[in-house]
Amino acid sequence: MPDSQESPQSARRAELGVFLRSARARLRPVDVGLPADLEPGLRRTPGLRREEVAELSGVGVTWYTWLEQGRNISASEQVVDALARALRLDPDQRRHLRGLAGLATSTGRTQVDDVLPRLQRLVDAAAPNIASIYDVHLDYVVWNTPYARLRNDPATLPGDRRNLLWMMFTDASNRARMLGWEAAARAVLSQFRAAAGQRPGDPRFATIVAELTEASPQFRQWWARYPVRSFRPATIGIDHPEIGRLDLEMFQLRPVEHPDLLLVLQTPASSDGRARVKALLDGRPGVRSPDRRGPPT
Repeated sequence: MPDSQESPQSARRAELGVFLRSARARLRPVDVGLPADLEPGLRRTPGLRREEVAELSGVGVTWYTWLEQGRNISASEQVVDALARALRLDPDQRRHLRGLAGLATSTGRTQVDDVLPRLQRLVDAAAPNIASIYDVHLDYVVWNTPYARLRNDPATLPGDRRNLLWMMFTDASNRARMLGWEAAARAVLSQFRAAAGQRPGDPRFATIVAELTEASPQFRQWWARYPVRSFRPATIGIDHPEIGRLDLEMFQLRPVEHPDLLLVLQTPASSDGRARVKALLDGRPGVRSPDRRGPPT
């Protein structure tokens, strides 16, 4: 382990050297297309030599040696990716290498169709809490019955507008039901703005922005101000036509295996609210709550 007195940067560089040495020690020349040793067993170095890794990566031997030694040198994205290919790293190892090299650790885009059944089981298991999962554009991926009954049913939206921003800014029934619509809409827009800013060439973001700019004056006005804010814990209030006022505590989580997806949980903030939600889902709405339109408690 790195010395506890080292700076975070020098400790990271030292760990990078350890990882690179470990990765090349696992490989044999024949694994990477190099000729086999003429005299097997006589190598002083287990696995590949530094010279071989440098040659396969297209970098200088001295520079690669310094990298393994944890010296204060920088590695470009192209060079790090070349090292990952030369060392035959799998996706998890590539992300680890990029992180150690101080680069963004992109995880790629989840192929949603491949994981839909698993994600649907996840949100269904969250009932009677409200649960929904979104992709990076805040397009709906899956949602559970409590979401459809208490908030809105995304299945009723056109496929290209099955999106949280579209729902927040253009669905009149949702807006009427929310007791603090503006604060919630601004918060969602701020998260969306931050995500879009990290992917300036993404056509789906561009389409959503262009169409909502035309459809919603408030979206157009707020978007121009460039709001950027990460999620903050909050409690929102809705006035449901069957069970009355309901305060919902908001949570956001990301599945470890799909960090580009976002799981949003909305849980009743009181035992009375939980009981009324369960009664509604069981087909017996029961007693409405008092009509309290003040700030959620």
